[in-house]
Amino acid sequence: MSTTTPAPAVPELSAEARLGMYSSMVLVRTFEEAILREYHADKGPGFDIGKGLIPGEMHLAAGQEPVSAGVCAHLTADDAVTATHRPHHFAIAHGMALRPMAAEIFGRTTGLGRGRGGHMHLFDPDTHFSCSGIIAEGYPPALGMAFAFRSRGTDAIAVAVTGEGAANQGAFHESLNLAALWNLPVVFVVEDNDWGISVPRSASTSIPNNADRAAAYGIPGHRVEGNDVEAVHEAAGRAVARARAGSGPSLIEVHTLRMWGHFEGDAQGYRPDLADVAGHDPIPAYEDRLRSAGVLDDATVTRVRAQASEQVEDAIAFAKDSPEPDPADVALYVFAEEARS
Repeated sequence: MSTTTPAPAVPELSAEARLGMYSSMVLVRTFEEAILREYHADKGPGFDIGKGLIPGEMHLAAGQEPVSAGVCAHLTADDAVTATHRPHHFAIAHGMALRPMAAEIFGRTTGLGRGRGGHMHLFDPDTHFSCSGIIAEGYPPALGMAFAFRSRGTDAIAVAVTGEGAANQGAFHESLNLAALWNLPVVFVVEDNDWGISVPRSASTSIPNNADRAAAYGIPGHRVEGNDVEAVHEAAGRAVARARAGSGPSLIEVHTLRMWGHFEGDAQGYRPDLADVAGHDPIPAYEDRLRSAGVLDDATVTRVRAQASEQVEDAIAFAKDSPEPDPADVALYVFAEEARS
């Protein structure tokens, strides 16, 4: 059976490490607030109000920052991360450059995919990061990267992230089975934000938590309650160390919080908890905790927020100033040879 963490303090964490995770969470939230602003911004005369400069759907991860900050604190740029259709928090926490990321979200030629992929399809070879709008799609590619890392004789690992709704997909179970069979250096992460689009976990899954499913494949399973970044950090530390040591995969499920809708425009009429959501925001909660521990003061908070805002607004300005793809070039970059040119 899986174990449950009641969000304990982690004395091994240094003040520097705690400040780093707080800064990561603030940067992610600042970026997503800017994307939210631009997504609904008025383009100007001749356009419908509320139709911003960002094309397509938008899935934001506000409230889930403790998962990415706690996990990615253990990773390097040599490690791989495959994320979900709600990917920004893991992309930023794993070190993706904000300028090409923002440009891709805005659909501009300076973006990671030259504006062809959008926010659900961010691919960055520099940080071994990828994501997809297909449910549970990131799990099988993570196995391939983990296999490659091991074959090269490195200690790099892969982290595969999905939501609790995707844990009922065949790709989820096939990947856990194969990773266990081949003893691959993978950490599987499930973000349980309670809502698979508009369906609660209890209406779609026969067990209380997905971490219990790890036992069926003979690997450790651990559920973290409380949306606490330090508890995530502790669980992820064990799983990452196990993978790097050649001891195989682990599964971590984090009970987190989706503060905003499944997508922008989601009225969320299915959620009875909306009135209480703001009070469970993990960032001010962690800020209060660090203030009490003497890690944060007013000056540090102001500095962290100002630095995040400066980085984000620079990336947004870069994206807005970048050219849109020429429709005449629609057939470019279809093949790998063209993409490398």
